[in-house]
Amino acid sequence: MNRPNVKTLLIGALAGLTAFLLMLGASMQPSFFSALLYTASALPILIVGLGWGNAAAIAAVVTAAALGAALISPSFALIMTLVTLLPAGWLSHLANLARPASELGGPDHLLAWYPLSDILLHLCGLVTLAVIVIGVMIGYGPAITDQIVDLLIASVKEQQPEFMPDPTATAQTKSLIVLMLPAVQGGMWVSMLFAAYYFAVRIVAASGRGLRPREDIPSSLRMNRNSIFIFLAGLAACFFGGVPALVGATVTGTFGAGFMLSGFASLHFRTRGKDWRLPALILSYLASMLMLLPAFLILVLGLSDTRKAIALTPTKDADAPKQSDTKI
Repeated sequence: MNRPNVKTLLIGALAGLTAFLLMLGASMQPSFFSALLYTASALPILIVGLGWGNAAAIAAVVTAAALGAALISPSFALIMTLVTLLPAGWLSHLANLARPASELGGPDHLLAWYPLSDILLHLCGLVTLAVIVIGVMIGYGPAITDQIVDLLIASVKEQQPEFMPDPTATAQTKSLIVLMLPAVQGGMWVSMLFAAYYFAVRIVAASGRGLRPREDIPSSLRMNRNSIFIFLAGLAACFFGGVPALVGATVTGTFGAGFMLSGFASLHFRTRGKDWRLPALILSYLASMLMLLPAFLILVLGLSDTRKAIALTPTKDADAPKQSDTKI
């Protein structure tokens, strides 16, 4: 194993500093801009990991976490590591994994790269773990969400004094909100981190430093078959109440987002070459953001198409086509 050189470590440290500054800026911004900056903070880690390897990614993660602990607080550094740094570093590590295609029954002159479906599976799992740990840290539960609902009702009553909330409807709303928040938060974070990964891959590929081939996302982005069982287990846990329901809601949100991503990728793939492709895709995205039924249909599309697409590239000493995709 080659020892990392000083230049690589310095590049990683610079990326870690950039990630920390983006997170620091995110903590001082309104919610919309903070979400964008939090997502952008994953880009430096992903870029150095994909372009310079594991040593640079580790240096970046350690630098950002150390700065967060020293200049802000240890809890800030822990949350930052769980939410952004660790997933970004791990995704870059997985993306750079490759082995001879002959080990999978393929040609001897090709390398098989870690499947994108498994990378997405790991991302869903990491975000699930992060949301659960942060929930434990802040003591998330009905005691927090009930206050949010009460404040919302009080705000409405101030504007409309004649408004009289139904106690039964209020109780149902509180029980729904406590499950929706971790599901929505986890799902949004999976989507945003995958978007960061996608842009990082494109940036590294454009620079010529990327080891992994740039894959055709519409044809290769699918969820691992085993993800279905995890998703269904999380959905079933939502009906048990208490802590199992909170964990189940988190799993449902994160893995549901993974299946929606694969559903949109499948939709892009199925509409290729169609004259009505662009307006159909625009309507699909808008409808999925505004209405539940279109989002559910995209989710079902992702659930119905689970497989692996492995990117293959020739070894350095092989005279073979530049790239191909094999489904297994």
